[in-house]
Amino acid sequence: MFDLSGKVALVTGCKRGIGKAMAIGLAEAGADIIGVSANLELQGSEIEKEILSLGRKFKAYQADFSNRESLYQLIKNVSYDFPRIDILVNNAGTILRDPAADHSDEYWDEVLEVNLTSQFILSREIGRIMLKQGSGKIIFTASLLSFQGGINVPGYAASKGGIARLTMALANEWASKGINVNAIAPGYIATDNTAALRDDPDRSSSILSRIPAGRWGSPDDFKGPLVFLASEASNYVHGTILTVDGGWMGR
Repeated sequence: MFDLSGKVALVTGCKRGIGKAMAIGLAEAGADIIGVSANLELQGSEIEKEILSLGRKFKAYQADFSNRESLYQLIKNVSYDFPRIDILVNNAGTILRDPAADHSDEYWDEVLEVNLTSQFILSREIGRIMLKQGSGKIIFTASLLSFQGGINVPGYAASKGGIARLTMALANEWASKGINVNAIAPGYIATDNTAALRDDPDRSSSILSRIPAGRWGSPDDFKGPLVFLASEASNYVHGTILTVDGGWMGR
């Protein structure tokens, strides 16, 4: 039920961190990978080498998710090159930190565009392909801030709250049409996005003291949950936000 052999998966934000681990996890389960990142090398990237070493195919694309024209060009190119897409992983994202009173329009607009608007557009367009196929799996990367407000990241919190509701909205419309739409909400993971928190002794200590598992998460912790949501094993799972957080939300 977890075998993805013969499936084609589009993974955004795949160059490093959680997205890279997700792409590798899907390939380990048998899927070929369409990789997208803003600065992804079109040939010879580390992620490409790792995917090819697993005996899977890899095709790289670049896209600036803060730029609507770039996004639509990506959709045009991918749709032309891949008439069938079985799995869409909406993982690309950004975070900009400033207290709410200082959080500029520019910060707000960029974060909402990358984290929410572009993901809706991509899901809508790839969703049309899946509707014609009568099957598909769409997985968003949500956040603990899909449930909580955070500190100094109002735009990010708003975008991830929106992702949670978008996951449910799309699931409500597409579940009866063979498409599963779900999300994974990472806890505190050792990636570039959390470097500022991990470098702050007080914040890092405070965070670790609340995580029952007693450690920061690793990108590899997402391979299993993602393969589950991308495979037949999750065929009756719709509109769910799966927390991968070391127990944070249960504390």
